[in-house]
Amino acid sequence: MPYFITIVSLLFLFQCGNPSDPEKEKKTGFPSENQPKRILYFGDSLTAGYGLLNYEDAWPHVLTNRINGEGYSYQMTNAGVSGDTTSGGLGRLEWVLAEKPSIFVLELGANDMLRGISPTVTKENLRTIVKQIKSQYPNTKILLVGMMATPNMGKKYASAFNSIYPELAKEENIPLVPFILEKVATNRKLNQKDGIHPTEAGHKLVADTVYPYLKPLLEK
Repeated sequence: MPYFITIVSLLFLFQCGNPSDPEKEKKTGFPSENQPKRILYFGDSLTAGYGLLNYEDAWPHVLTNRINGEGYSYQMTNAGVSGDTTSGGLGRLEWVLAEKPSIFVLELGANDMLRGISPTVTKENLRTIVKQIKSQYPNTKILLVGMMATPNMGKKYASAFNSIYPELAKEENIPLVPFILEKVATNRKLNQKDGIHPTEAGHKLVADTVYPYLKPLLEK
């Protein structure tokens, strides 16, 4: 059974805050001081919280609540779409960048793997996303979230796919979460009945996995 189900498309966008200064953004490559600090989580069903009774139990919400509880002040956008691929993400990137993120958390590629898309294509799509963010907002911090290929994809494919994230992180000089499902993969108790998507408890562990990589990017 595939690792992700690409059935339902969910997009949760939370928009709020004061208008920014477009001219200042053009000069600095970063939202003005009137723009609230925002974390944008950009991904697929994992980010969207597929199958949860309450989408606010998805790890992006859990993680943002945690860091704000530590004295930070970040708004968030959950731009997760179930079934999304890196090509799909690239196609909607310009729209979500209108949110003017201070931090961009990039979690895509699992559905590419399930469809057997060439790892070369996946890597270049992710690279294009990273470069577009850097070009539009040079001061936006990017966190790349890694995925691992499922065993049924074969050793050759898995080797090529698994190298995408560490190579890209090194080449683009961005931090990397090595494997988002490190604490929940293959654990039936932490996954829904489909054996694919994390439960509410599983999402809390995903938040724990991402937390130490996100925290160094935060500013008070």
